[in-house]
Amino acid sequence: MPQKPKHILVIRLSAMGDVAMAVPVLRAFTTQYPNTKITVLTREFFKPFFRDLENVTVFAPDLKGKHKGFFGLYKLSKELKNLGIDQVADLHNVLRTNILKFFFFGKTFKQIDKGRDEKKELVKGQKFEQLKTTYERYADVFRSLGYTIKLANPNFPKQQELAESTQKFLGKDNKNWIGIAPFAQYQSKMYPLDLLERVILELSKKHKVILFGGGVKEIKILNKIQDKYKNVINLAGKLTLSQELNVISNLDIMLSMDSGNAHIAAMLGKKVVTIWNVTHPFAGFSPFNQPEDYSLLANRSQFPLIPTSIYGNKYPENYKEAARTIAPETIISKIESVL
Repeated sequence: MPQKPKHILVIRLSAMGDVAMAVPVLRAFTTQYPNTKITVLTREFFKPFFRDLENVTVFAPDLKGKHKGFFGLYKLSKELKNLGIDQVADLHNVLRTNILKFFFFGKTFKQIDKGRDEKKELVKGQKFEQLKTTYERYADVFRSLGYTIKLANPNFPKQQELAESTQKFLGKDNKNWIGIAPFAQYQSKMYPLDLLERVILELSKKHKVILFGGGVKEIKILNKIQDKYKNVINLAGKLTLSQELNVISNLDIMLSMDSGNAHIAAMLGKKVVTIWNVTHPFAGFSPFNQPEDYSLLANRSQFPLIPTSIYGNKYPENYKEAARTIAPETIISKIESVL
């Protein structure tokens, strides 16, 4: 009798960028192991990320309701076991997933090694070198389950057709579409907005600039920028995540901070130029499959403590705008050369 396909539970509950980074790894896995079934345990909001992956279904837990706390996680583990899970790939490795590990006793349960010690050394300036990427760390979890997964020569989803209403909103022309996502979780990961406006002004003279963001405050800022310049459209707050993914799949290039939008564009196979302020690509969070020179870095001879932290949440006060050392002209010419 042929062996029944294995069923792997993959856990990555948050944050947006980290969930998006799992997608190219799962795409590689499902291409190389088409008979293995995957259930991804993640938040409902992220479901569209996995929409075109073969043999992948999403299970969205109710972490604020019936799956809350220790007993809620016990309930969740029972529901998941009923799906016939054979192995678990925990790409998150936090308290919540460690409790699930306890409930999955007897099943093969492998967890990501986040490389905390080497990341500490990087931040303390003891070792300044490229660490293993998050993608490879995710792939290692599958390797430890017995799968020889390769991330080289990736394939990507085809460009999505836009709904008529979206197309109408964006307008029809032959311009290049440049996505710009100015925001990040911390201000210390952002390029100063006054300089970014100079980039937008210049690029919008011959290209279409599409702005991405979310949240009331961000939408207000982006609306103001949209109103100032021709060929600039603010998408923030206008579309569902699924519709937004369709637009991103039609971009010619995405300009992003070290944040979720960079990883979303990369998982769709787009060219992504990133701006780095107090964080650094050496920590392993560069967008997938992008050349090294697509990362534009703050000047380390002026700001030698970069990276001041892995996530950009800790930094000396005078480092907050280290990215001012990246001239708008540098960003513009990088985008033009990539286009």
